[in-house]
Amino acid sequence: MEFKISNKAKLVTLVLIVTGALFTGIGAMFLGDHAAQRVLTNGLTNSLFFLFISLGALFFLALQYATETAWYVMVKRIIESVAGYLPVGILFLVVVLAIITLMDGAHIYIWMDQNVVEHDAIIRGKAAYLNKGFFWFRTVAYLLTYYLFYTGFRKRSLEEDKVGGTDIHFKNYKKGALFLVFFAVFSSMQSWDWIMSIDVHWFSTLFGWYVFSGMWVSAMVTIILVTFYLKKLGYLPHVNDSHIHDIGKWVFAISFLWSYLWFSQYMLIWYANMPEEVTYYVARIEDYKILYFGMFFINFAFPMLILMSRDAKRNVGIMTFVGLVIIAGHWMDLYLMVTVGSMGPTSHFGIFEIGMALLMLGVFMRIVLINLTKAPVSPLNHPYLDESIHHEI
Repeated sequence: MEFKISNKAKLVTLVLIVTGALFTGIGAMFLGDHAAQRVLTNGLTNSLFFLFISLGALFFLALQYATETAWYVMVKRIIESVAGYLPVGILFLVVVLAIITLMDGAHIYIWMDQNVVEHDAIIRGKAAYLNKGFFWFRTVAYLLTYYLFYTGFRKRSLEEDKVGGTDIHFKNYKKGALFLVFFAVFSSMQSWDWIMSIDVHWFSTLFGWYVFSGMWVSAMVTIILVTFYLKKLGYLPHVNDSHIHDIGKWVFAISFLWSYLWFSQYMLIWYANMPEEVTYYVARIEDYKILYFGMFFINFAFPMLILMSRDAKRNVGIMTFVGLVIIAGHWMDLYLMVTVGSMGPTSHFGIFEIGMALLMLGVFMRIVLINLTKAPVSPLNHPYLDESIHHEI
């Protein structure tokens, strides 16, 4: 069955884009001091957040290939469509990073500013890794690898619809396993480069896993919300409560993984109480206590308290509500990672931040919907198609 974007969906995405642009424009008139830094900080936050959702979907797709999972086949095209935001997300991120680099870090990546480096022994000690040339070499390596794997998965998926058989399936099995090898390294390294290096004097060995878990759960929430939307329109007739339950279990489980990593990182640093480590939390707790702990409560307590039961994971209304809360919570998590590190107590959360987030959300939603129109919403000749159709737990 071919998907067509409804006029209502087009209107909703257009309203988000226009409203976001309007709020951003109005907010830009009142940015005050540090205007350029605030614009770039928000640009970095939003470009990373939506790119991370697509990366989380790409990782999950590769994971299903590598494990030869059957149940997911009926929602495979949704996963591909969310991952399909990747080329646009790469473009946004590259533009933002290029502007920051041309501005010698724009007070976001202060290690790019030679005037700062000359007077900072800690940054000089990291210069072999943190320098513009090597930073861009790694960034291009990450993004090019992701793009090539995505285009390969997508091309073979569409080809499988035409030819069937098992040859393409086993190619994807091998490529999925290979992607996981690259992603195991790149997912942590990109977190160090793009986010942790903002707080250049600080480091955490858990940080890469922490960012990865937030990326993964945001992707799973997006996948289940798109699934609900398509089912409401009459698509995906073979997606049943068991499919929904499985995605809901992933949301529930990864929320606990994220919470465990958040607490582990916080507890170990708090207990050790070493000055070079606690600065990260001091900056966030002193000036952003409500947002910081509120974000943790949302991302931990809501899934734990509401999604514990089997019925809750199968309920469209409950899953939609919790999913929207989780998405907002993890956006705030990334916002605090980037903004506090770059602007400290001088940052402000206002109409400009809301506007840019809505603008990027509208673009993201429109791209995902466009991707859904480019192929049947259900695969046609996947070897596990029949097993997925009759999936029951």
